[in-house]
Amino acid sequence: MHYLKKMAEDWHRNRIYGIMSACTAGSLCIEAAMLSSKRNNLPVLIEATSNQVNQFGGYTGMRPADYFSFVLDIAKKVALPEDRVILGGDHLGPQPFKTEPEASAMSKAEVLVYEYAAAGFTKIHIDTSMYLGDDDRALRLSDQVIADRAALLAKAANEGFQKLKSYSPDAEMPVFVIGSEVPTPGGSREVSGEFSITKPEDLDAAIIAFKSAFQANGLDAIWDNVVGVVVQPGVEFSDTGLFLYDQEKAKQLTNGIQKYEHIIFEGHSTDYQTPQCLKNMVHDGICILKVGPGLTFYQREAVFALAAIEKELLGKTRNDLSNYPDVLEAVMLDKPENWKGYYSGNSEDQYLKRKYSYSDRSRYYLPNREVINAFNKLMTNLTNIDIPITVLSQYMPIQAYKVRTGEIAKDPRSLIISRITDLIDEYVFATRQ
Repeated sequence: MHYLKKMAEDWHRNRIYGIMSACTAGSLCIEAAMLSSKRNNLPVLIEATSNQVNQFGGYTGMRPADYFSFVLDIAKKVALPEDRVILGGDHLGPQPFKTEPEASAMSKAEVLVYEYAAAGFTKIHIDTSMYLGDDDRALRLSDQVIADRAALLAKAANEGFQKLKSYSPDAEMPVFVIGSEVPTPGGSREVSGEFSITKPEDLDAAIIAFKSAFQANGLDAIWDNVVGVVVQPGVEFSDTGLFLYDQEKAKQLTNGIQKYEHIIFEGHSTDYQTPQCLKNMVHDGICILKVGPGLTFYQREAVFALAAIEKELLGKTRNDLSNYPDVLEAVMLDKPENWKGYYSGNSEDQYLKRKYSYSDRSRYYLPNREVINAFNKLMTNLTNIDIPITVLSQYMPIQAYKVRTGEIAKDPRSLIISRITDLIDEYVFATRQ
């Protein structure tokens, strides 16, 4: 039985635990998640989004099969058994093509989902919650329209899986996550006022619509493998804003999942929640905790700190510094399409957001060649010197303590992975109940 399917069934039997879903294409973030998996003897769930990875390469340049190999290569590098890795596709649907008319957007979405399933991904989040190019935005997108589109994609996923099974008979059938109230990928643009929590009756209506659409398309076996539903439990973040999980406010919603014996909630945008909030979410059935920008936010903190250490130690004697923050800023200014429409305010506001926003749009620039070169220069410069523990303590106090206790090494790569692990440890705390 698929680990996530068993997890859902166990929750309904009061055996409560959860799993962190690392939605990232960052190799250091994936490595940190896998090392945590080894250390804690837990499976690791790694997911690619449809914007990151699709049949056209996404912003990473990878198609689903490429990402699949990329992740498993990291597992091999850290000696994590392949059967401990769960690979998922996040927000799979017409999201990357949503400005196009329904016919072309859905056609491309079917190819996208097919490729994920055929590549061997065993967790598929189908997301058809967005308006398409010729939808009437004056009308609410109905559950039935969302469900009918999702059924088409579920059918494409099944065809992809059958293709995989034709040459890999032992391939595991994917489990599926559905939902019609799906938070914006990567966090909201604005968070202010009171955040709307999904009503229990809307949860029921969505599940009924999806089940009906799947069964009408002969997808009973797929429906039996639906393990999760995405709702809005009042959890969200934006550039600087944050809504923490409130058990009492979400109580009516979370009580509503109890009658669906094999389904739990998948929590999106759980980045930056407190450890206790995350633990409460798992207790309440929000057992799949997705984190994306939070991982690269912690990575960026570490890299910026190391760049400050580089400048402190080498700035007066060397003229070949990485200047990593400056290089990243220059690239983001030169190619603003991945942040311009997301960061509001005046030029000073946008400057700070490009560096420090919770939504971390800078992650879109990590595959850029200039950014990679600056990062590699930083790693080389700091690998070739001994960082004084007192200087490390100034810029990375948590990691300095771990170096002093012998928990981690003092090389720059280990320091970055350790900082990312600070976040992952919060999810380990929350999911091991």
